[in-house]
Amino acid sequence: MTRTMRAVVVDGPGGPEVLRLRDVPVPVPGEGQVLIRVEAFGLNRSELHFRRGVGHFGSFPRVPGIEAVGTVEAAPGGEYEPGAQVAALMGGMGRTFDGGYAEYTLVPTSSVVPFTSTLDWAVLGAVPEMLQTAHGSLTVGVDTRPGDTVLVRGGTSSVGLACIVLAKRIGASVIATTRNPGRADMLRGIGADHVVIDTGTIAGQVREISPRGVDGAVELIGTDTLPDTLRATAVHGIVSFSGMLADAWTIPDFYPMAVIPNGVRLTAYSGEASDLPARVLQEFLDDVAAGTATVPIAKVYALDDIVQAHHDMEDGARSGKLVVTTR
Repeated sequence: MTRTMRAVVVDGPGGPEVLRLRDVPVPVPGEGQVLIRVEAFGLNRSELHFRRGVGHFGSFPRVPGIEAVGTVEAAPGGEYEPGAQVAALMGGMGRTFDGGYAEYTLVPTSSVVPFTSTLDWAVLGAVPEMLQTAHGSLTVGVDTRPGDTVLVRGGTSSVGLACIVLAKRIGASVIATTRNPGRADMLRGIGADHVVIDTGTIAGQVREISPRGVDGAVELIGTDTLPDTLRATAVHGIVSFSGMLADAWTIPDFYPMAVIPNGVRLTAYSGEASDLPARVLQEFLDDVAAGTATVPIAKVYALDDIVQAHHDMEDGARSGKLVVTTR
């Protein structure tokens, strides 16, 4: 008899209402695959883009979700023991094959990162993709060093909040932005040294804080604010284009000499599971358990509330990571 599970299925692009909870067969793993009993998963902006049918993201029908945490149900290749705690992320999850919005997910072994933790599953569900993007943006993208001044453009997003936490752990001074003055104290509470209210043009304000410009900047808003972020950055400083919260994907009629100031370095970051070393994930979770690091969770939902969760993500009214638990 075929086992079934509850999963969120999207048959075609549209609003949050296209996310439909159904009973579907539990996938059967083969060599090089891991079947995971999903306990929780975080929501990501790219899943909103996929649901809308914009960008270059996969095919329908599909179970969305680029990340999940849970326990190993089966790994025919013997890579993981049943019951082992794991995170799964990227590698085509929720785009070219079914993802984490389900009670079980089947992923390639290359998409799995192991960990051990007694933290609540909702907390664990918030971490993998958020940490991978923040860690990679600061290390691979910006090459942050102790003593640097780093601008986090889009500080109240889940990745922005994680960037603040990680940058402070590295020993950097952090300038974070928000469009909402009411969120400034929250940013300071999580570790930001300075908060700038984002009007769209903030380079002058940033240079009042750091007159020569920032050493590094993580751009999470999009291409519409990127030129201004570049102007806030010092000669030989680095800007990592790591997010598109404003859904601004391209720069029309891009002329590099008009956009990139002399000597400022522009790069980008988008990672995979292999860009989140198990050591980095484990150390971060251990720090959270010890109270020396924070996971910025905005709200936790049940699987039945996935439509409302996507409405909340689309509205952008909540600061931090939105997480769904499966039971």
